[in-house]
Amino acid sequence: MSLEFCYEAGGCGYGIYRQLTKLGHACAVVATSLIPRKPGERIKTDRRDSQKLAILHRSGDLTPVWVPDEAHEAMRDLTRARIDASMQLMRARQQCLAFLLRYGRTYETGKHWTQRHRSWLAGQTFDQAAHQIVFQDYVEAVWSAQDRRDQLIARIAAMSAAWSMGPIVEALRSLRGLDFISAVTLTAAIGDLGSFRRRASSWRIWGSYLLSSPAVNGFGAVGSPRLAIAKPAHADRGGVELSLSGASREGEGRNYRRQPKPIREIAWKAQLRLCRRFRALSASGKRPTVVVAAIARELPALCGLSARR
Repeated sequence: MSLEFCYEAGGCGYGIYRQLTKLGHACAVVATSLIPRKPGERIKTDRRDSQKLAILHRSGDLTPVWVPDEAHEAMRDLTRARIDASMQLMRARQQCLAFLLRYGRTYETGKHWTQRHRSWLAGQTFDQAAHQIVFQDYVEAVWSAQDRRDQLIARIAAMSAAWSMGPIVEALRSLRGLDFISAVTLTAAIGDLGSFRRRASSWRIWGSYLLSSPAVNGFGAVGSPRLAIAKPAHADRGGVELSLSGASREGEGRNYRRQPKPIREIAWKAQLRLCRRFRALSASGKRPTVVVAAIARELPALCGLSARR
């Protein structure tokens, strides 16, 4: 007898889904943010959640998410590990510079973390032995985090050649502002592009799903004040940099001339559109942060058009 199961997407991953489908049962991994909820419904227990999911699943009111295969999930985890390593590197650098600033050690002859700055760090000494130990620990943490990030980038580059979505990565690189790591991260995060083609507003939905989305208050009334920009955990961390580098001026992507003519045409139209929108929003007096967020939301939709070809 075949049964139907469903559970919320979360920390359990897709192992339960794969186990149930191998046994011949149907299973759906449900998007947690799209589960219908009644106003004022605050009590949350396992029993209530399971009963609610069973009722909603039977009525067809649940929205399943796309489940990647094991190879795609492995690449997604690898790109997330690279993001975590980059964040760890950023924190280690901030801690090191903050420690130096407390004792009046500032580097004013160039940019931080260059070869000259590294030589300057090597020459810093402290009278107190404890201070010297702390400083060396901060510096070693920086170099260790940097080595970890670089090794993960090298492994991503080595494994992407045999990845089934490698051609999509190369197509995305035709857009200016998307380097190799950014294209791999976007592709690994979004997964199946076909899941966003089912509605007329699919590419707008992709922009909201993947990158920054403005949050509104709980009432959702017309004219209600906007709150902070809500950002997903992994995919959108490069969105601001991509929007700045991709829309500040016209130009070809690194892989532009290697792509077929249909992809080049879409990439160039996308570049012109982003630049026009960037200049129009800037000229209207919008704050730079608002302009960058708007471009960052539109960029993934244009990436999707390139990848579809």
